Amino acid sequence: MVVCNTMIKHEHASGEYNRRREECEQGVRILAKWYPEIRALRDLSLDRLTRHSQEVPEKIYRRCRHVVEENERVRDGARRLRAADLKGFGELMRESHRSLRDQYEVSCRELDIMVEIAEGLPGYYGGRMTGGGFGGSTINLVEAADASTFADQIVDRYRQATGIAPAVYICSAADGAKRDLDEAA
Repeated sequence: MVVCNTMIKHEHASGEYNRRREECEQGVRILAKWYPEIRALRDLSLDRLTRHSQEVPEKIYRRCRHVVEENERVRDGARRLRAADLKGFGELMRESHRSLRDQYEVSCRELDIMVEIAEGLPGYYGGRMTGGGFGGSTINLVEAADASTFADQIVDRYRQATGIAPAVYICSAADGAKRDLDEAA
């Protein structure tokens, strides 16, 4: 994994991040008229959402669609990773970024540039913005043998495109936190 910091500060203070949350909550309230059992968008299928696309305001619908589809991408991504399908997982990352950009509208010019210039670089499977949006970083799935070359090239291309020197970190996945069964006893 290669994390690329655009060096653009997150603009959560503008209230846009909270506005997205409010828009999704509004979508849940509207859709609960037909599906009273839903408490959050995680409880909603894409089929149910699309059935009511005409009754939900267009912007609210796009926000909800992003969340519902993103939840499905996460489930699909887990299946693809278990199957060692890095190409398929990378495509899900690309889809996620497009949805964050177009439906949820939390990307920015620099994040989009960072994602675009990663396309076609050696060993690149896929990438997307990470975090709350409106600036920040991308995370890219890259073949380990190509990570250094990828990092060097993305620094050069991003600097040429924006005039900004990004910070780039080559990382690897870890098993994460675990409970020690001996200590838990």
